Amino acid sequence: MSKLLVSFGEIMLRLAPPGYERFLQSPQFLATFGGGEANVAVAVSGFGIPSRFVTLVPDKNAITDAFIGELGRFGVDSSGVIKVGGRFGIYFVEPGANQRGSKVLYDRAHSSIALGKPGDIDWNKVLDGATWFHITGITPAISEGASELALESVKAARSKGITVSCDLNYRKNLWKWGKSTKEVMQRLFEFVDVGIANEEDCQMALGIQVDVDVHSGTLDHAQYEKLTNKVLDQYPSLQKLAVTLRESHSASHNGWSACLNNRKQFLLSKHYDITHIVDRVGGGDCFAGGLIYGLNTLADDQAVLEFAVAASCLKHSIPGDFNRFSTEEVNGLIKGGGSGRVQR
Repeated sequence: MSKLLVSFGEIMLRLAPPGYERFLQSPQFLATFGGGEANVAVAVSGFGIPSRFVTLVPDKNAITDAFIGELGRFGVDSSGVIKVGGRFGIYFVEPGANQRGSKVLYDRAHSSIALGKPGDIDWNKVLDGATWFHITGITPAISEGASELALESVKAARSKGITVSCDLNYRKNLWKWGKSTKEVMQRLFEFVDVGIANEEDCQMALGIQVDVDVHSGTLDHAQYEKLTNKVLDQYPSLQKLAVTLRESHSASHNGWSACLNNRKQFLLSKHYDITHIVDRVGGGDCFAGGLIYGLNTLADDQAVLEFAVAASCLKHSIPGDFNRFSTEEVNGLIKGGGSGRVQR
């Protein structure tokens, strides 16, 4: 059976000032597209596995048309892009540098997906041929209707025997519509086969905590093994849990690695020291895309983890949400590349 990833979530217009300027330091924004689930679809497609993106967008809208064209550039199937009412969501990002952190502002109230409700998407149609389904904790945070759609989606995928992955992606500025993060995400996570998270996601979305200090400059891997074991114990249907390990020395300098618990082994990846970060937004999504690619194509989970971490490491060097690296370039880094030498 041929492989096909389907991901579901909101796409937004991304507006960022040029370079490392602050908002409106110059009277202009650079416009691109971004959104966690679309970022994953683009990454997976770029690595060689067909992908389809499912979302709700406004009809008769030039931005919608431009986005569908952008999906085509990256080889992503846009047949799951459903035109309805509402508006196109927007987010503003001010890239950080050195000790000044990045800043994100959302403008997505009354967007098409925020106004969505169960029944708006024909899951039998959009999941046709799918072997993998991906969602994040961002979609349920947008609105009650979007939350209900998210739960509907994972139930539909599970009923079809499709592998379900979920990146918890806790966003505190979005959870304002009524129910708590834990109330929603603990229910949704029952339908997940492969989980992706960081330590804050596990704490805030699932209510599972261990003694982890991300500000100490060093990571206690034993605590992460304890954390992943706790999550796997609480969710019996969860087959694997990957946790990204980010050491934020400054906005421009991060340590980057990850761990994976597959119920048999607790695996740690190579550690990358990333200096002069260009854009960290989308790095976690590229990790998710690399993980999904690896779990579908590579022989063992250590190789899967190394591919996902290397791919997301490279993503830190590219502005914008979308990954633009090939499998060959990722494998080159894994094999010892990364010196930055000119390739002639």
